[in-house]
Amino acid sequence: QVQLEESGGGLVQAGGSLRLSCAASGRTFWRGAMAWFRQAPGKEREFVAAISLTDGSTYHADSVKGRFTISRGNAKNTVYLQMASLKPEDTAVYYCAAGNVAGRGPYEYDYWGQGTQVTVSS
Repeated sequence: QVQLEESGGGLVQAGGSLRLSCAASGRTFWRGAMAWFRQAPGKEREFVAAISLTDGSTYHADSVKGRFTISRGNAKNTVYLQMASLKPEDTAVYYCAAGNVAGRGPYEYDYWGQGTQVTVSS
């Protein structure tokens, strides 16, 4: 089994920055992918970014491209989401996910963290 735990969320003013971390325990993913999704109240879960653990390729949603960056930690059991130039519309619960492919659909991921709240004030 794989357990994922997000951290780093909080309250930040518009224009500020946060770095989210996702720590994996149990089985580690030497191949496959990890990703970040977010979900605001009353909205569907939205793809944010993904990283291939095979070749390091990254993918970012248009809504966050140029502002957010996904990366893999040196420990290989941690993935980060560096968020800059935050906007109120970025407010959501952010979820870490792990799966076999770096897709954009939630159904493509087998493991999920419990989420961490990010609130951006104006």
